[in-house]
Parts: sequence; structure tokens; C-alpha cells
Amino acid sequence: MLSPCVARCGLNDEDYCMGCFRHIDEIVSWRTSSEAQQVAICQQLPARKALFEGSENQHILSRDKWLAAEARLTDKD
Repeated sequence: MLSPCVARCGLNDEDYCMGCFRHIDEIVSWRTSSEAQQVAICQQLPARKALFEGSENQHILSRDKWLAAEARLTDKD
């Protein structure tokens, strides 16, 4: 499944991207997620978009944030 990324990355205070509305953990784990997991994430995006309507990017999706999410996800395994 293609990523829902729209190349307008920026995280809100809860670490949701205001471009695609995925959580940073979902973004980082996208490539290793099963198709069923990807579909489940995509089904949540319209509701998240409505929830975050009018919100702005608060934080850049930096390498440090990416690596922290990657480490957090690795610890879950």
C-alpha cells in the first residue's frame, strides 16, 4: 500500500503529522507494518483530519524525533 504522506511534515504537540495525520510511530513503522495494519491506519485518517482541523504544525519532524520513535518502537518488540 502506498504511504499517505503528502510531503508536508510537521508534528503537533501530540506527535501527529499535520500533513498526513499519522502519529510519528505510525510513520516510522509504516514500511514494516502489514497491509492490514496500514489499511487500519488509513481508515483512521479522515477522523483525525477532522479532529485536528485548524491545528498547525508545532514541531518539525526532525531526525532526533525520528530516532527517538524508532528506539521506542524497537523497545516494544
